Amino acid sequence: MTDIDIQNGRPDSFAVGRRIRERRVAQGLTVKDLAARIGRAPSQISLIENGRRELKLSELQSIAAVLATTADNLMNGELSNRRATLEIALDRAQRGAVFSSLNIPPLSIRKSLSDEAIATILTLHDEIERLHQERAATPEIARRANTALRKDQRNRNNYFPHLEAIASSLLKTVDHRGGPLSQRSASDLARHLGFSLHYVGDFPRSTRSITDYRHGRIYLPAHLRGSDPRSALLQALALHVLELKEPKDYEELLRQRVETNYLAAALLIPEGSAVEFLHNAKANRELSVEDLRDAFAVPYETAAHRFTNLATHHLDIPVHFLKVHDSGVISKAYENDNVVFPTDALGSVEGQIVCRWWAARQVFSIEDQLTPYHQFSDKPVGTYWCTSSIQTTPTGVFSVSVGTTYSESRWFRGRDTKKRFKSTCPDERCCRRPSDELMQRWDGSARPSAHLNSSLLAAIPTGTFTGVDRVGVYDFLETHSPALPL
Repeated sequence: MTDIDIQNGRPDSFAVGRRIRERRVAQGLTVKDLAARIGRAPSQISLIENGRRELKLSELQSIAAVLATTADNLMNGELSNRRATLEIALDRAQRGAVFSSLNIPPLSIRKSLSDEAIATILTLHDEIERLHQERAATPEIARRANTALRKDQRNRNNYFPHLEAIASSLLKTVDHRGGPLSQRSASDLARHLGFSLHYVGDFPRSTRSITDYRHGRIYLPAHLRGSDPRSALLQALALHVLELKEPKDYEELLRQRVETNYLAAALLIPEGSAVEFLHNAKANRELSVEDLRDAFAVPYETAAHRFTNLATHHLDIPVHFLKVHDSGVISKAYENDNVVFPTDALGSVEGQIVCRWWAARQVFSIEDQLTPYHQFSDKPVGTYWCTSSIQTTPTGVFSVSVGTTYSESRWFRGRDTKKRFKSTCPDERCCRRPSDELMQRWDGSARPSAHLNSSLLAAIPTGTFTGVDRVGVYDFLETHSPALPL
């Protein structure tokens, strides 16, 4: 398997460079010799061997031919030189999430750095990584599962063809011919699948819906605060249609949630109608999450999620999505446009703090929170455009943001915004460390009292993996189930 750069998914330039150096030295060639044979300046060879320049495949093949090897060997071959092996390991460690979380500058890999020093640093790094993993305990499992799921969504551009096909088939059963899905059509779909609907006031707080298969009933809360009443019903129907059983682990739980939410959104915003709508908007350079929301009568967050499902697959536009609490903490995130989210040592995004200069944070500072907010952000990996909106929910106030690269912003309404900020995060001097002046004035003279979220210390409730209060659910069903015939 080819060495892959852990940050961006491309071939590891440093490892490739060290293999080129080893082959060159073994054949008695100087930097000038190799440069002359491939028609490049010696300085370019030095950059390549030190991993500071990414090679095109054609260049790599040219170098491989001169060194009597193959491009695959230069990307993947074993190294016989212990020094080169140590240097590659140190470079990878310093680019990893654990080292980045320490906020210390990387160590230059030079000849003056002894093998013993590198080996010691690597040993210390491995121990720190072990302690990070050990400390995480139960939440670690969830974060790892969520990180793996997010990578899978990215690989498929957050588009699930089989779920789109199921949604299309279900919509045909209720003769839905495009446009928004009405509450009546959602109820008709439930009846078609064999369920009657019951909205009750004494609904258990640990659940979104309860399906009684014995009596063919779906129970839903009578008062869905801040939620679309169709969503909870469609998610319950999705669980049934997809034949999902109670999850056995975090990975299965999270995947089920993604699939049920996706199918519900695909019913609320049907692919055929939505794609036609978005293609027309793109042709007019008027793409807008707000317009998608209004056209299909759904909450803003649903429209933003659905846009990520369709934008890359149908419009060839890479995007990112963020849901951020007003404290700055990420609740949900997705990207396939190479924007770099903050991560913890395990690579997890959720729970991390967003840079205060990003649109997802800046939107909280504007007075008019009913008008869509647009912003360009200059980030270390490039310039991005983003549109953000404030959403008030029973669990707090959040910003929901959809963004894309600078070049793709030309398709969106709001691209003419004059708001532009620069972010250098994860450099702590960007927004995570007070200025030297403020540090000098207040360090040692201030003692804030932290607001500790009790869930931070909580394990999963005992008795059931999902945390659902099964006693409460069964008591509820006993109370509401129709009397059985004698």
